[in-house]
Amino acid sequence: MLYPWGHDQKTGADLGFGQSPVNGEVISAGATSCSEGEAGQGCVQLAVKMQDGPRPNQTIEQVVPTDPGSPRFAVGDQVVLSYAGENPDDPTSFQVVDFQRGMPLTLLALVFAAAVLVLGRWQGLAALVGLGLSLVMLVGFVLPAILAGEDPLLVAVVGAGLIMFVVLYLTHGFSARTSTAVLGTMLSLALIGVLSTAFSAATSLTGLDENTSSLIGALGAPIDARGLLLAGIVIGALGVLDDVTVTQTSAVWELRAANPTLSWRQLYGAGLRIGRDHVSSAVNTLVLAYAGAALPMLLAYTLSGRTFGEIVSSQAVAQEVVRTLVGSVGLVAAVPITTAIAALVAVQEPAERPGEEGAERAKKRRRPGKTEGR
Repeated sequence: MLYPWGHDQKTGADLGFGQSPVNGEVISAGATSCSEGEAGQGCVQLAVKMQDGPRPNQTIEQVVPTDPGSPRFAVGDQVVLSYAGENPDDPTSFQVVDFQRGMPLTLLALVFAAAVLVLGRWQGLAALVGLGLSLVMLVGFVLPAILAGEDPLLVAVVGAGLIMFVVLYLTHGFSARTSTAVLGTMLSLALIGVLSTAFSAATSLTGLDENTSSLIGALGAPIDARGLLLAGIVIGALGVLDDVTVTQTSAVWELRAANPTLSWRQLYGAGLRIGRDHVSSAVNTLVLAYAGAALPMLLAYTLSGRTFGEIVSSQAVAQEVVRTLVGSVGLVAAVPITTAIAALVAVQEPAERPGEEGAERAKKRRRPGKTEGR
């Protein structure tokens, strides 16, 4: 119902983003003045051979600044130029804006996939497929639905729920254990949605940072900026929640297998003790992840001469504080919620003896003709 069926999605050209990327290579670089008739060497003159675009294999000259806020280009750099789409014979229609990063990113993705497959094997392959489906869900459903004007928080909750079901069942299989993790994740996500809505309203967060304001101005249509902020909180918390709920569920099941005589209360207590260690590190991970992403902003505020209270209560920092603390509360709550559900379900299932599953697999792998002694 939320998918924008028949919605005419605007393109970048429709929104005024008319620049087209053109790949090129820097073949020479030399110091020069920033404008004609000006003395000094405050800029660099580049000769760039274009690899595609309207003038492939042709060379144009570009003058770029060397101030601290601009990237430094050198001979041999693979760069990206922005083409305004006007006169391709006019060098001013092009501008060097960035580096090409396709090959290193592809190599890094292959290393990551190989590491997951080596350790996880078939389950690792299922996890990679789940990751791909998560990206498809975000790009194919969440983003188009929000751009079509749907409520961002509702879209994020539905998208996160779909991602949760697909990834958890695909990676861990259809079982009572996986369903327990799904239920714990769902309840924790609901709590995060409620808390983020309440505290974003209590702190009067608008969600109108620089990027969101630019997007709304370009679209020329109203988008719920606060809803967009809440959607980011829900989706950002989902990945860490999966980790906590799956770990807690697995811990309870292993405890049940190790000692089938444990009651529900004993299983819950033992699982909760494991969860305390896990959640303490997970909360620290979440806080540091958000702080690392906002590090340039924090540095700018530190140099502003404002007090700590003024910095924390500003719009840009306050929304990160709400994002971090609400996500952390959801993580903390996920431990007792998931552990309680897992203990209730686990005590109803027949327990396997420790190592029983591994011994069964070993028997299947044993070659015919070998004796039990061997």
